[in-house]
Amino acid sequence: MTEGGQATVAARIPGAAALGLVAPPSAGLVPATRLADPAWTADVIGAGRADRRVAATLWWYTVSAVLVTPALAGLVTGVPLSGRLADTALAFRDDGLAVAAVSSARGADVAAELRESLAAVVPAVAAAGRMRTRPLWAIATDSLANRLLELGRALRDVPAVTALAAPLAAAIGAPLPAPRYVDVAGTRFTRRASCCLIDRATPQPMCTSCPRRPPAERAALLEQAARWF
Repeated sequence: MTEGGQATVAARIPGAAALGLVAPPSAGLVPATRLADPAWTADVIGAGRADRRVAATLWWYTVSAVLVTPALAGLVTGVPLSGRLADTALAFRDDGLAVAAVSSARGADVAAELRESLAAVVPAVAAAGRMRTRPLWAIATDSLANRLLELGRALRDVPAVTALAAPLAAAIGAPLPAPRYVDVAGTRFTRRASCCLIDRATPQPMCTSCPRRPPAERAALLEQAARWF
């Protein structure tokens, strides 16, 4: 299978480009194996930043979501795409933000492939950010849950697609936490296990679904957000 396999998957998913399944023509592709290199990762996130933990967390929050997308999209469309680093390339913007991933091979065992990839990348990001690995595994499970939720919305079958999250995470295994969802006013959201720390790096407030928000406050904000779906 070549990129044509992913093109087949993308053609079956409305809004595939926005989900990171179509690499922008102007974006250069970086082999995903580079993500497992602590020195490369440290350079990308900015080794000179005062708080490398915050920088690494924010970077992984976007990269992990992009990295798992081809394999998850292949899973839900029935066209298996490899989740292995060696078969994947990522497109980055000039500012270092990952915007797309391209899988160039057919997948065989999505759980095993994602486990192999995450187990290689998480320690490298942790080393670059001088942080523990467990928060990065929590981000990975939220990326998995979020991407399946977004794919479910795109395919207009949220219940069926999000039902794949728990068994897939269980097959990937520890230390990946179990993904969770919450239904608010008839709309499903990811019940996040991680914090992206964006409020510590920018003037932006905490995310609507941030686990650091008081539960009642988070529920009220999610109810407001549900009106947009």
